[in-house]
Amino acid sequence: MKLSLLSGGAAQGLVGALAPQFKAATGCDIDGTFSAVGAMRDKLLAGAPADLVILTRALVAGLMPDQVVAGSSLDLGTVLTGIAVRAGDPSPAVGDPAGLRGALAAADAIYFPDPKLATAGIHFAKVIDELGLTAETASRLRPFPNGATAMRELAGATSARPIGCTQETEILATPGIVYVAPLPKELELATVYTVGICAGAREPALARQFAAMLTAPASQDLRRRLGFRG
Repeated sequence: MKLSLLSGGAAQGLVGALAPQFKAATGCDIDGTFSAVGAMRDKLLAGAPADLVILTRALVAGLMPDQVVAGSSLDLGTVLTGIAVRAGDPSPAVGDPAGLRGALAAADAIYFPDPKLATAGIHFAKVIDELGLTAETASRLRPFPNGATAMRELAGATSARPIGCTQETEILATPGIVYVAPLPKELELATVYTVGICAGAREPALARQFAAMLTAPASQDLRRRLGFRG
């Protein structure tokens, strides 16, 4: 028996951490697909079977009541978007816009998620533009379908001075990279992620059980360690 889940990459670490506990309690595996939230929304709208979705709060609300059961949503927490470097590389000072601009200008490769469909990627593209770096960094930008892939690519980068940006949860879940800091307050992105039960769920009772496990007080410390705040 499997529970089908469509999720933004920000929640992949949390789902993976709780899946064994859920299977032990129910005998049910989690069949999760993780990518940019926009891509996951579009997949659901195109008719992909799913019992649960984990997307931004706004996207989940927009899917009610036709694709997501009204009143079924539960918040996992708030995730910040931040900067990462390879393990062993020096951490740049990115606490203010000037520092971030300097770090991005000095990088020879910049890894980040899809600037059209991923929450962090859309925002980071705007940050680059606000910092006046769009033209200067164009040849050094390395976008990938989702943040998890972007961070794995950063970990394996062979250039001298790579840098990355995505959701804090995706940075913390990727071996070989180090979380530097969230984006400066002036350029901050704080995103609330929400789980909802799909209107076409084949296993609605199990979906509700896993949603409750993801958001329960008992898993709060785990959520915080993995980058969910609040």
